[in-house]
Amino acid sequence: MDMVFKNRFIELWRKYFNDIELPITFFYRERVEDSDIAKPGSMNRCIIGALEEVRKGRSLTLNVNSVKCYGGRKYLGFTEKVRSDFEYFLSCGILGKINGERYKKSPALVQEILKTWPNFKAPAPYAIFKRWDNLSEEDTPDVVIFFAQPDVLSGLFTLANFDVSEPNGVFTPMGSGCSSIVSYPYLEKDSPNPRAVIGMFDPSARLFVTKNLLSFSLPMKRLVVMIENMEESFLITDTWQTLQKRIKLSG
Repeated sequence: MDMVFKNRFIELWRKYFNDIELPITFFYRERVEDSDIAKPGSMNRCIIGALEEVRKGRSLTLNVNSVKCYGGRKYLGFTEKVRSDFEYFLSCGILGKINGERYKKSPALVQEILKTWPNFKAPAPYAIFKRWDNLSEEDTPDVVIFFAQPDVLSGLFTLANFDVSEPNGVFTPMGSGCSSIVSYPYLEKDSPNPRAVIGMFDPSARLFVTKNLLSFSLPMKRLVVMIENMEESFLITDTWQTLQKRIKLSG
């Protein structure tokens, strides 16, 4: 990470978004210190729950053994497999065996979805989550993740669409909380026109965030362009200054 760029973003973020929490970042690494790896059972089973400490400033390093949730392993790229009877787990369940989440109408529908579900393989054994201000020169973030209230989300959404001609510079695919902040934006990084992802609509993941927050995640290379656009965008208008005062009041 270029330290000048890192500090420039912090400066602009505070200028236009007050003291709202900084984003966290996500990337892979080939080697880490053993002492840095989260031990099995040492963190919340749900990745989203575990990220609460990262948002407070504590970095998190995961490998396949750290993650107990089947979905978490899949959406971090540690496996392409889903849990057994997943089509029932996501839909109606199996009486006496599986409590279905009922997020899809039928097992058959889930099976159809799985045929085109995006997959990727983690490029290295270790997945790292780190808050923006803790990034070092050796870090190379792939994805940047904001946890944002509606007014902040409005600013990020509008900035992401500022320099694109088509209306879908941001999209909202259905999926788990961790898929919306990791796999979908990670896969976007190789697109010629990478999009941002609004997420955290998964009711199971929402149990681990406050009621007024959604996520806004995007490839690092897209954020670079957005930062370059900030000081010629709507952020310098009276409209945004009015919203910025409301953001400040809301904390």
